[in-house]
Amino acid sequence: MEFDLENPFPPSKEKIPSLFNIENDHMPSKTYIHSLVSASSSLLSIRREIFASILDFSRGFGPFSSYLAINYMDRFLSTHSIPEGKPWILKLVAISCISLALKMRKTEFSVSDLMDGGFMFDSATVERMEMLILGALKWRMRSVNPFSFVDYFISFFKFKDKPSIQALKERATEILLKSQNDIKLLEFKPSIISASALLSSAYELFPMQLQSLRDEICRSTFVNKENLLHCYDLMQDVAMEGYESVLAFESSSCTPANVLDLHCLSSSVSGSQSNPNMKK
Repeated sequence: MEFDLENPFPPSKEKIPSLFNIENDHMPSKTYIHSLVSASSSLLSIRREIFASILDFSRGFGPFSSYLAINYMDRFLSTHSIPEGKPWILKLVAISCISLALKMRKTEFSVSDLMDGGFMFDSATVERMEMLILGALKWRMRSVNPFSFVDYFISFFKFKDKPSIQALKERATEILLKSQNDIKLLEFKPSIISASALLSSAYELFPMQLQSLRDEICRSTFVNKENLLHCYDLMQDVAMEGYESVLAFESSSCTPANVLDLHCLSSSVSGSQSNPNMKK
């Protein structure tokens, strides 16, 4: 069965509660996050290099395969140290994470497809690293990730027209894909990251409804309001990347919704102004 980021497990009546109950088991350790921000640690540069290699080697296999591979990478690095001065190991970890992600997504490939002509590894070497990664992940390959909670949180958005829901989801997906590069977000649960991305999407597309949407999500028994608001604040920085060059040409009063309107994103956004209660 092909792994779907939005539906990591087969459908069941208890699907949503069970996802919230086990999401902590699919996160990197807290010591990993502390090490990444430590000035004396080399872990951040190691992560950056493997991250870049995953994006490079997985080019052509789609962003969701890269996303899953990076999820495996963070969880692996949180339990295993990487020796310094051996750049080939970083490449091997990247290739092995991609290989596992592609296998989970039932994608046809060969190991040679993932190599750039620099470091070359035979299948046996990659398989040994895969086994090491699988052990570190405790064979939890069906990662509970932010995409797993998108449909749950999007149900709080009481829009009647499907195009609005689709636009909201597509923008949230873009934000989630970009968010993996921000190590500050690793401290939050996947569900909180998911809700924050959807709120950031709503801030751009439906600013007039943003406050009520936030309040609805905060009332969920699964959501810690303080963590959500903190994560949302960080997610706004992620979401704004790429808009800066456009905003530079607009007046200081221009909102993200106005910018999107200029790009003909949706007539429903036209003329809207952002809600000051949710601004950073």
